[in-house]
Amino acid sequence: MAERSETSAADSNVAQSGAVSVDIYDQIYTLRGSNAAYIERLAELVDAKMRAVSSCGGTVDSLRVAVLAALNIADELVTLRARYDQLAEAHNQADRRIQSLADEAMRHRADSLGEMLDELIEDRRVG
Repeated sequence: MAERSETSAADSNVAQSGAVSVDIYDQIYTLRGSNAAYIERLAELVDAKMRAVSSCGGTVDSLRVAVLAALNIADELVTLRARYDQLAEAHNQADRRIQSLADEAMRHRADSLGEMLDELIEDRRVG
């Protein structure tokens, strides 16, 4: 029973300090951050990636598994950043095209109004 109260006291201290305990590849890590749920989510992703790497490679060395998982995560990050950059550039091109069309419409409208004013002025001179 003494062990349970010590564990509960330790868990309570961790919770009060803004830390969260997570299990990644059968290792417990105590991490600090402002958003415990986010940290837990990240830990779950890392754990899942490590387990996927381990199941594919058959390696039991946790450091090797961690490095391979990190490389996989880095590859996903680079791929997503490249896709984001493509989408951002397409968005910028669309914005420039929309602005160009708006500018063209405004010039056309200004020209039309100018022509109407010229006709009005000419009519007043004649009349």
